[in-house]
Amino acid sequence: MTQINRSDWQLCVAPMIDVTDRHCRYFHRLLAPRARLYSEMTTTGALIFGDQARHLDFNETEHPVALQLGGSEPADLAKCASIGERWGYDEINLNCGCPSERVQKGAFGACLMREPALVADCIKAMQDAVSVPVTVKHRMGLDGTTDYAFVRDFVGQLFDVGCRVFIVHARHAILGGLSPKENREVPPLQFDQAAALRSDFPDAVFVVNGGLTAVEDCMTAMGSFDGVMLGRAAWHGPMILDDLSVALGHRSEHVRADDVVMAMMQYASGQVARGVPLRVVARTMLGFAQGRRGARKWRQMLSDQQLLAANDPELIELAWQQIEPDRTLA
Repeated sequence: MTQINRSDWQLCVAPMIDVTDRHCRYFHRLLAPRARLYSEMTTTGALIFGDQARHLDFNETEHPVALQLGGSEPADLAKCASIGERWGYDEINLNCGCPSERVQKGAFGACLMREPALVADCIKAMQDAVSVPVTVKHRMGLDGTTDYAFVRDFVGQLFDVGCRVFIVHARHAILGGLSPKENREVPPLQFDQAAALRSDFPDAVFVVNGGLTAVEDCMTAMGSFDGVMLGRAAWHGPMILDDLSVALGHRSEHVRADDVVMAMMQYASGQVARGVPLRVVARTMLGFAQGRRGARKWRQMLSDQQLLAANDPELIELAWQQIEPDRTLA
């Protein structure tokens, strides 16, 4: 069994479709030197039959970086886990939490929680194929299954085959009638029941996800869990990653925002030279100036299709010049 260090999962950035691509992860690494970064969910079919480089390429500075897979066939998942390990990923994560209709039609994501024996077979097949940790991201339950025993038994079957890291979105998933966005907001948070999993399985690592939008909330959650995972909070206000990195002792002082801007300009220059449109890189930074005077102008400039069409990375610096200095960030 792969050795697990609990501290490796203290701070995680959630897998978000159309958000956490390699450019976003590079940006987040500048803000959080020890955060564990997760890829967008990639289906087994996309890796087996599609352009692997497009889905899997990443910058070496992103480590530790995890590949999240979507699928329900043990053999296919094992094959893709092996591909991910060879590509250099530090972890393979199985998605058992996404409630979207598209994912349900593929018979994976949150609906897999109804079939814990199949998920256990998938985890075991992946573990046999790789030496890196194989982990799972799941919900507290599905639709009307609000009984704690449901999620406890789900986790128990995976624990029995050797899974030791569980990322718990502390809400149930409603698979009929709610959109993915509503599923992140409407079902009530159940931190107490999620924390009970850690008590019932003390040898496993439990990371909590859902509703964490402030440093204070995250630090409070650290009293009951081994780590926290941020999703939209890191996308809309990425400086929370810097704040948490300091609060958790991952770095001794806050990053200089000016340094981040310069680093992203240099990164964008390299990407543009490789044919990547500037807009693809710039969009990862839209929330960077949140809460500062000039933030609206910053977002406008980095979203302006006419300005972006020139593919000139200096646009990032020009947009930053609209931001008034802040002694704590600049």
